[in-house]
Amino acid sequence: MKQRLYDSRTQAVTDFEPREPGKVGLYVCGPTVQSSPHIGHLRSALVYDQMRRWFAATGHDVTLIRNVTDIDDKILEHARLAQEQGSSEEWWALAYRVEREFTEAYDALRVLPPVYEPRATANVPEMIALIETLIERGHAYQAGDGSASVYFDTGSWPAYGELTRQSREQMEDAPDSEPVGKRDPRDFALWKAHRDSEPASASWESPWGRGRPGWHIECSAMATRYLGEEFDIHGGGLDLRFPHHENELAQSRAAGHGFARHWIHNGLVNTGGQKMSKSLGNSLFAAELLAQARPIVLRYFLGSAHYRSVLEYSESSLAEAAAAFDRIEGFLARAAEALGAEPEPGELPEEFRAAMLDDFGVPQALAAVHGTVRAGNTALEAGDRAALALHAGETIAMLDVLGINPLAAEWAGESASGDGSRDALDALVGALAAERAEARAAKDFARSDEIRDRLAAAGIALEDTSNGTRWSLT
Repeated sequence: MKQRLYDSRTQAVTDFEPREPGKVGLYVCGPTVQSSPHIGHLRSALVYDQMRRWFAATGHDVTLIRNVTDIDDKILEHARLAQEQGSSEEWWALAYRVEREFTEAYDALRVLPPVYEPRATANVPEMIALIETLIERGHAYQAGDGSASVYFDTGSWPAYGELTRQSREQMEDAPDSEPVGKRDPRDFALWKAHRDSEPASASWESPWGRGRPGWHIECSAMATRYLGEEFDIHGGGLDLRFPHHENELAQSRAAGHGFARHWIHNGLVNTGGQKMSKSLGNSLFAAELLAQARPIVLRYFLGSAHYRSVLEYSESSLAEAAAAFDRIEGFLARAAEALGAEPEPGELPEEFRAAMLDDFGVPQALAAVHGTVRAGNTALEAGDRAALALHAGETIAMLDVLGINPLAAEWAGESASGDGSRDALDALVGALAAERAEARAAKDFARSDEIRDRLAAAGIALEDTSNGTRWSLT
C-alpha cells in the first residue's frame, strides 16, 4: 500500500509521493509567541510529530521545519499592555520567554525537536528579497501614500483563493494593516511601515524604508530557505487555512516557486462542547493540563483522535485516557514479569500499518494496539510464552511509532509512579487484594465480594489469574 493523505488544497485523499524518494520535507507553522501555550498548540505539534515518527518508521529521512513567529502585531500589543501595567519587559524578551514555555511543553510530551526551528526575526533579509521578487514580477506594490508599506496585489494573481476555494469577491478585507495606501482592501501587507508608537527595535531597514515584515511573508521565506522552492508537505491548524495559508500559497506561487505539494490541516479542540477560544474564557493551558495528568497519558489523549477531526475535551477525558493507557502499561509489566525481561520491539501488525498508511488513521492504529494487548493477555493466561513475546513485541513497536512507549529511553524518569501516587495506590490495592484472597481461602465469600465491590465503586477492577490477582483502572 502507498501512503495516502488528505490534501486540503484538492480536498481529496491522494497518494503521497515524496519529491525525492526516501526523503520528506515537512514545514509546520509554529506558534506566534505572544502568550502561554494551550491545548490547541499541543495537539497541533503532536499531530505532526506522529506523522514524522511514522515517516521515519517507514524508512524516510524527514526534515521537519517548525518556525517561531517572534515579531507580530499581537506580540507588540501584549508587550505594550504589560508595560502600561508596570512591566519593564521588552517585546523581544516577552517573545523569548513565551517561546521557552512552548519548548518546555513540547519536551514534556516528547514531541521531537524539529530539524530546525527558524525565528522570523532571523530571516528578515530573506523576506525582503522575496518581496523584491514579487514587486519585480508585478504582484506587489509600495503603498500609494509614500509610506514604507508594501502590499500583495491580490488582483494580479488569478489563482488567489485556490486553497480555500473562494473568489476574491467572497473574501473579507485583509485586517493586517491600515487600508491607507492600498489599491484594494483585500490586498495584504508584505512589509509594514514603522509606526512612531512602536519600539524602534521592532523595525528593520528595507528598500522601502524602515519597517517590519507582515505575518504571511515570514513563513513563505522561511519554508523556502530551509526546504527549497518546492517541498512535500505544509501543515498547520485548521484555523490557519485563511488567510494565512491562502496568502502564503499565493505569494509563493506568484514569486515563481512551486512551494508545498500537499497541504495538511489538523482539527481544532472543543472544550465542554464549545470551540475553545480566549473570548469564551475556556482556554486550557499546557501547564494546567500537565499538572492534571502524566505527560505520557496527556500525549495518549491528545493523539487519540484522527488529526482532521475535532478533539473533544471534557472533565473526564484525562481519567478515561489514564484508564486506557493503564491497560496497555499493565500488560507490558505483566509480560515482562512472565518473560523475565522487558519485551523487545517486534514487527508492526498489518492492521496498524494499514491504518497509518490510510491518512494517518491513529484511532484505528490505537484499536490495533488494544487488540494486540487483549491477545497478549490471553496468551499470558494460557501460559503461551511464544505468543506472549510476539504480542508484547508488536505492542512495543506500535507504541514506539506513536511516541507512547513507557519503556522507551525518551520516557526514562516518567514512570507510572509519577509523583508516587501510583505506588501508593498499588500498595493500598495490594493490601485489599491480599485480604480478599485470605477471605476466599476461608470461604468468607461475603467479605471477598465486599472488597471487590468497594474497589469497583472506586474505579478499580480486579482480575484473578493463574499468576495471582491483577488490578487496573476502569
